[in-house]
Amino acid sequence: MPEPYDVITMGRIGVDLYPLRTGVPLAEVDTFGKFLGGSATNVAVAAARLGRRAAVITRTGRDPFGDYLHQALREFEVDDRWVTAVDAYPTPVTFCEVFPPDDFPLYFYRLPKAPDLEIHPGELDLDAIRSARIFWMTGTGLCAEPSRTATLAALEARGKSGITVFDLDWRPMFWPDGAEPNGADPDSADPDGAEPGAVYARALRHATVAVGNLDECEVAVGEREPHAAARALLAAGVELAVVKQGPKGVLAVHRDGTRAEVPPVPVDVVNGLGAGDAFGGALCHGLLAGWDLERVMRYANAAGAIVAGRLACSSAMPYDEEVARTLADGRVPAGDPAASAITPSTARSSVRSPGSLS
Repeated sequence: MPEPYDVITMGRIGVDLYPLRTGVPLAEVDTFGKFLGGSATNVAVAAARLGRRAAVITRTGRDPFGDYLHQALREFEVDDRWVTAVDAYPTPVTFCEVFPPDDFPLYFYRLPKAPDLEIHPGELDLDAIRSARIFWMTGTGLCAEPSRTATLAALEARGKSGITVFDLDWRPMFWPDGAEPNGADPDSADPDGAEPGAVYARALRHATVAVGNLDECEVAVGEREPHAAARALLAAGVELAVVKQGPKGVLAVHRDGTRAEVPPVPVDVVNGLGAGDAFGGALCHGLLAGWDLERVMRYANAAGAIVAGRLACSSAMPYDEEVARTLADGRVPAGDPAASAITPSTARSSVRSPGSLS
């Protein structure tokens, strides 16, 4: 049997087109950088950068942008064997505006439907999913069929073996119009009309780790006070609850009573959009290494801060030595060469934590 993957992620992929100047409205931008994007895909890239054997389960369009994404995944050493093309839909494109330190509007072009929501249960390699040391899935994967049923099938196949991470990843614009976070039980309703809170509850029963910010915790368990949210996530079935508190840092609570609450790492924010994905890949790395909870959280915080100080998401993911240097320095070093491609314009720069941006 082939060696199990350290990390398999399942979910969103696309092309990120980011302006190469800050403080400029999208209507005035004339130069963009093209990057691999999508939260689940970025987490796989982040884990690979830290030396982990990673793969992603997703779908692209059958078009040049899809070809680009395969090429980028291979360059990042992420296995793309479960990244296949869907004839009916184009590869998604996402634009953003960059107004540091905390304003990064996103514009998703995923209509009429994103290919990554066309993952069917019968297409899954359940043996590989079961054997992976970490399986990472996202809330976005639950927003539409057939991806919802496929994601739940993958979770059920895991049977809580190894580490199964539910990235709460609440993106209301991807759900059907009128979907309310707390609604009817999807087991007793039309699956296409399933409400987010109920679907999240089903997924939480199969996960061992839940990760989300305060808004996402409120959708998942109806709580946004950090300690109450962590308790509610544990009660919903996970063993470890990781609650991102914005400028207050991150809270992690394990079912065995272990807890860690660590402050943010200071950084001059360039683009906070990839910080949460870097945090996720580093979280996977630390959990696989068997580190104590506080060390895992400090490491993941540092990885997120590094990416918040850079323009891109995927190509900005740090290597282990970069995270170690940031931890030793106590902040992300100024003048990071990875951020030099972006040109400030009416910059509103400030030292911020990436926690509020994840």
